[in-house]
Amino acid sequence: MINRVEKLSLLSEMIAFAKYDKPVMKNIEYNFLLGVAKQLDIAREDFEYLIENPINYTHLKSHSERIVQFHRLVLLMNIDDQGDNNSKGAIKLYNFGLRMGLSHESITKVLYLMDSFPNKIVPPDVLIDIFKTQYN
Repeated sequence: MINRVEKLSLLSEMIAFAKYDKPVMKNIEYNFLLGVAKQLDIAREDFEYLIENPINYTHLKSHSERIVQFHRLVLLMNIDDQGDNNSKGAIKLYNFGLRMGLSHESITKVLYLMDSFPNKIVPPDVLIDIFKTQYN
């Protein structure tokens, strides 16, 4: 189980991901991230604070938690119909995955397979299988 500092770090990272190439998040991104904050038991006030005051990245020790976070980033990238589904978005996702310590082979495979799924969202079981194969 992750602690509060790690949860705030995850959320701060996701906010940074959403704001990567633009200063303001779209409403759909904001609402998605607010939902993630609720799942993580982070108060709306703390979430709002993180938008303007990011905290330092805390590396997750658990490989499974890093995979879950990567999946959240995949969802965030593809949440908007217009989306950031171009090479710039893929590079951004790839770099965030590497920073989390995930294997580049797994990240590359996820990015490659995204196009074969509706809305470019890789199902959790497929994503887990990809990372399991590379982890073993």
